Amino acid sequence: MRLWVSGCDKKYYEGGRGLHAPDRDAALGLGIATSERMLGICRGRRKFLAASLTLLCIPAVTWIYLFAGSFEDGKPVSLSPLESQAHSPRYTAASQRERESLEVRVREVEEENRALRRQLSLAQGRAPAPRRGNHSKTYSMEEGTGDSENLRAGIVAGNSSECGQQPVVEKCETIHVAIVCAGYNASRDVVTLVKSVLFHRRNPLHFHLIADSIAEQILATLFQTWMVPAVRVDFYNADELKSEVSWIPNKHYSGIYGLMKLVLTKTLPANLERVIVLDTDITFATDIAELWAVFHKFKGQQALGLVENQSDWYLGNLWKNHRPWPALGRGYNTGVILLLLDKLRKMKWEQMWRLTAERELMGMLSTSLADQDIFNAVIKQNPFLVYQLPCFWNVQLSDHTRSEQCYRDVSDLKVIHWNSPKKLRVKNKHVEFFRNLYLTFLEYDGNLLRRELFGCPSEADVNSENLQKQLSELDEDDLCYEFRRERFTVHRTHLYFLHYEYEPAADSTDVTLVAQLSMDRKSVIQLDLANTKKAMIVPAFETLRYRLSFPKSKAELLSMLDMGTLFTFRYHVWTKGHAPTNFAKWRTATTPYRVEWEADFEPYVVVRRDCPEYDRRFVGFGWNKVAHIMELDAQEYEFIVLPNAYMIHMPHAPSFDITKFRSNKQYRICLKTLKEEFQQDMSRRYGFAALKYLTAENNS
Repeated sequence: MRLWVSGCDKKYYEGGRGLHAPDRDAALGLGIATSERMLGICRGRRKFLAASLTLLCIPAVTWIYLFAGSFEDGKPVSLSPLESQAHSPRYTAASQRERESLEVRVREVEEENRALRRQLSLAQGRAPAPRRGNHSKTYSMEEGTGDSENLRAGIVAGNSSECGQQPVVEKCETIHVAIVCAGYNASRDVVTLVKSVLFHRRNPLHFHLIADSIAEQILATLFQTWMVPAVRVDFYNADELKSEVSWIPNKHYSGIYGLMKLVLTKTLPANLERVIVLDTDITFATDIAELWAVFHKFKGQQALGLVENQSDWYLGNLWKNHRPWPALGRGYNTGVILLLLDKLRKMKWEQMWRLTAERELMGMLSTSLADQDIFNAVIKQNPFLVYQLPCFWNVQLSDHTRSEQCYRDVSDLKVIHWNSPKKLRVKNKHVEFFRNLYLTFLEYDGNLLRRELFGCPSEADVNSENLQKQLSELDEDDLCYEFRRERFTVHRTHLYFLHYEYEPAADSTDVTLVAQLSMDRKSVIQLDLANTKKAMIVPAFETLRYRLSFPKSKAELLSMLDMGTLFTFRYHVWTKGHAPTNFAKWRTATTPYRVEWEADFEPYVVVRRDCPEYDRRFVGFGWNKVAHIMELDAQEYEFIVLPNAYMIHMPHAPSFDITKFRSNKQYRICLKTLKEEFQQDMSRRYGFAALKYLTAENNS
């Protein structure tokens, strides 16, 4: 069932799930809109419409009333007493009173008319602007609540669907986000958070990342290669901040980094007035500009925007002798914080939290929930600081929380917070829904988020400008344009995606493991790989079976080869690729042996890191390894076969590129063209020595 519903904002309904019409193809099932909210919007529109019709109708009715009343016995009656006396001899006291009463009624109607005009003007001011992607001047935002005593009332007020007066965020206003991120795992988690923010955002973003050296290396490379328009990233050295909080004992699994949000007023630039602070285990399901707009609702000395804690932790009743830090009621969760930095600095926030922490630590000895304990202790003493956010801005999915009461009443969730050491394995009867939301962004192709914000100028990026210049020089009518374009494509790179610990070897025999390759370091030393140009060949085999017990020794592999369980790699379809390895000799070899280059040779090799790189014109299927081996040979690398190393290729579905190679004639023609261009480049670089490659190609 599909229908259009008129309201404050047009929404497209399909099967009960509401999506903004311009975004419905890319919505990924996020941001659930319900018919109940839609009806609320429509009620607001009906009120607006009724006021408009009333304003138009009352003058007309008044005119008809006066016009009808100006006739007596079918003849016009003047409202002017003088005119009436001059033209009507039947003027009496009774008619005079009637006309005076009519004049009073006219004045009353005019006063009502003016009141309706004022009401209509207010209603127009409250009506949200229509959302039309990036062309909209402003965005309508959800109402918040400053009531720190009644969360339930805050939920109702915060998720009201009426077209009430709403704060707005300018189209190109930069939104500042601060995140503490340290270590390999945190760097991976923060990317999922960033992708969820980028997916929904319509404003420029400035990320302030408090990171250790590991996370900074990883994330700096990631953002440099990601090249997302209208996104700026600054790093702040977390290691330099350790001394600010290291005196605080902390039992929380986040360690010392879990305390660093306390020093953001001191760490972030002095001219930065406000910032949204997020934990790395957050997933956004809405535009972050909606949260940014809540800053406009702060009043008086309110400087912290927080959602009430959704567990009983601070009530002290979870177990016998449970003694939490002091908090106001249930306390507040610090996974999402709105910080008014300028106001906090004026209040001497640094001194405020330090004195509170020192006083409480005399009795508590350590924190259990890191910075959250200290934030709550400060708020307990200074409740005027906090502006309570509606619960949907931080739906907390740790064990034993009351979060279900939030999303049971609030249909439009904003932020999901995995605030449990168990993360995705947390106990919650609706966890599958939230897990799918998280996994959607975990697996989402970040390259799709490289979209411009139309009308919002981006800061000049040298890498992006160079890329655009190179691409503009290509001929788009070239049948091989896609191949040539890929040569300049910058792929987003996430270093050390898995946990990585590295200690350099004293004898400089380090080996980097690539794909399924593994090898013995005894060979590296014997062949003096660090000081000579050698490419060590790892003989390749394959099986046609999807399940295979991997051979634990060369003898076991040879037995499987003789039984037909294994084959030399590509024996059935492309023998030339690995034939020069000389498998017959390898069967009995006990020491490394040398082989010569031949046309179409493409073995798997171990080489020094300063070897020639792959030629980037060969992407997809065909000639990438062949061209690389040819380049190694041209630079006089020796090809040495390892006698006791081997690898096995497992069967898998054909790749998209090999399918194109097999089915698309133009693909094969382009590949041949690129091969010829590569050989011409080889001739220019290596001169006479490169002729053998051209001759071998012609003879093959």
